[in-house]
Amino acid sequence: MNKNLYRSQFDQMKITEKQVLMESLAARYTMTFLGLHTFDRWGQSCTTGIFEKDGREFVFVPGDTVTLGWEQFAVGLHQESREELEYLFREWEIEQDPAEFIRESMAPVRQAAIGPMLVGRELEELCWEPVKMDDPRLTAHPDWLKEFRDFAWSDSSSLTLHQSARIERTEDGFQTWIYNHTNYDELLAGLEKQEFSLPTADEWAYLCGGGCRTLFPWGDGLDYSMRLRWFEDVDEDENRPYDMEEPNFFGLSIAYDPYMREVVQADGLTTCGGDGGCNICGGMGPFLGFLPCSPHCKPEVQENKELNGDYDFYRPIIRVKMGV
Repeated sequence: MNKNLYRSQFDQMKITEKQVLMESLAARYTMTFLGLHTFDRWGQSCTTGIFEKDGREFVFVPGDTVTLGWEQFAVGLHQESREELEYLFREWEIEQDPAEFIRESMAPVRQAAIGPMLVGRELEELCWEPVKMDDPRLTAHPDWLKEFRDFAWSDSSSLTLHQSARIERTEDGFQTWIYNHTNYDELLAGLEKQEFSLPTADEWAYLCGGGCRTLFPWGDGLDYSMRLRWFEDVDEDENRPYDMEEPNFFGLSIAYDPYMREVVQADGLTTCGGDGGCNICGGMGPFLGFLPCSPHCKPEVQENKELNGDYDFYRPIIRVKMGV
């Protein structure tokens, strides 16, 4: 086993040594090594390699043995989060300690040995396939084309025909998609052909939280100074990025939108990192709205294997073999 592939050793390596190790990984997995970069966020830091393969960016994430799951506050709720929960509890007439209430949504505390990985930096869309406007699968539906023509003369930026077709206005004109119904087994088979995998729920929790013992990677409460998707003020600078979407300490854009469920490897269709917006739609406010994005939240086992292109997304990974 190459101990340098694990965080305790990897973090202590010299830059020149990391360079050689990353170049060897690029050669083994037929990737282009783009260089080393330091990612520093929320009290954790990692100087690691960025790679490109098939138009995707990957980052090397060293392995580690970490504690996952949640049963109590490591620091404690700050005043803003406590006040938000207390208000909701009064509205719902809930007489329960906040920690006890939150614990019901959290996975049990456990130790997990996580192997080193090359991880897709961005979430990828499922079911929607980009096509040209003259694609016969589009032209076979005159009603879709009429909707598209009406959209083109409108002021709207996009139009989605539920699980059928989609069009968006771009700087160069329009981009269209069609919807392909896909299930979990087909996704896994397609990734396997490309020599990719999905992270398991434990691997996902590590990629999201890095082994943090707080409820979120930045602490036990919600950071209200962040620009949060679905909760930002309408007069706020639209060009300012959503804070949680920015790269974390591993260089990953992960768990930033409760509407986006990230599909993980399991016995059946299982998701982490979002609840499809259920808490937000239920009027539960920002704290409970973003609670499913906690690295410690219970994975959600879906009722069937049909993927939902509006809510389900995936992240390809490569598990690094120890022979490197």
